[in-house]
Amino acid sequence: MPIDFVATPNAPRAIGPYSQATRAGGLLFTAGQVGFDPSTGELVDGGIAEQTERVLLNIRAILQASGLDMANVIKTTVFLVDMADFAAMNAAYASAFGDHRPARSTVAVAALPRGARVEIEAIAAP
Repeated sequence: MPIDFVATPNAPRAIGPYSQATRAGGLLFTAGQVGFDPSTGELVDGGIAEQTERVLLNIRAILQASGLDMANVIKTTVFLVDMADFAAMNAAYASAFGDHRPARSTVAVAALPRGARVEIEAIAAP
């Protein structure tokens, strides 16, 4: 099965030996995205809401580079440093997805890269 690699300047560049996303078997798998602004490479200012909004903009940019959009997302995994941030993350998440409701898991983690509070990965299908 061929694997295609996705890269777009509209999302943060990979900071390690991985791709922003891969496509295989008709599915697109994004790497976990944190709230880095792609133009600066820095974490956006603000709290969990602002970071979640930026994360989802980064995912949207990767999807668009692949000819997809948020309505194509079938599953996400959310990683939170503090489950007390769940409600604010959930509000920003709901705003980004509108009426679309992909399956989702939310997991508490000890830490994320460079002090990020949230990381989200997505799986999408055409």
